Amino acid sequence: MNAFPAYVAIDFETADSRRDSACAVGLTKVRGGEIVDRLYGLIRPPRSRFSPFCVNVHGIHWSDVKDAPPFREFWIEHAQFLEDADFLAAHNASFDRSVLGACCTMAGLPAPTLPFVCTVDLARNQWNLRPTKLPDVCRYLGLNLNHHHAGSDAEACARIVMAAVAQNPRCLASFGL
Repeated sequence: MNAFPAYVAIDFETADSRRDSACAVGLTKVRGGEIVDRLYGLIRPPRSRFSPFCVNVHGIHWSDVKDAPPFREFWIEHAQFLEDADFLAAHNASFDRSVLGACCTMAGLPAPTLPFVCTVDLARNQWNLRPTKLPDVCRYLGLNLNHHHAGSDAEACARIVMAAVAQNPRCLASFGL
């Protein structure tokens, strides 16, 4: 793999504990070690019920997304954002992978088959960090973060991978890349 792989960092916010309830997504595209594009969008989840816990985390209410496109419409319009990516990156990747998969299934769309790099694991492997919550890793690397805004979280995730690859071009080998 190229020392500076092409990838997309992805972050979802959900309306409730169900993985098919994405209400916001942030995508940050990296090529040649540079951020080349960003995308943030609100998504209308399949139901209007927002859990108070999730609203407290991200501040998104039904009134913010009631006129937003549903996932199927949003993804069909923007899936090409992943073109030429070698992998997807996410902080706590199992969550974002499961949200993407559940939303694609609900929408009757194929889920992307790209491998995921988890920046929690990357930060632990690369810098031996603990704890590895996104604000902790950003503080360690001196990155700005508006935590739980999907666009900001995706960009921070992209920059974590950039920092790790710049320091150790082989750091992604443990992810099979």
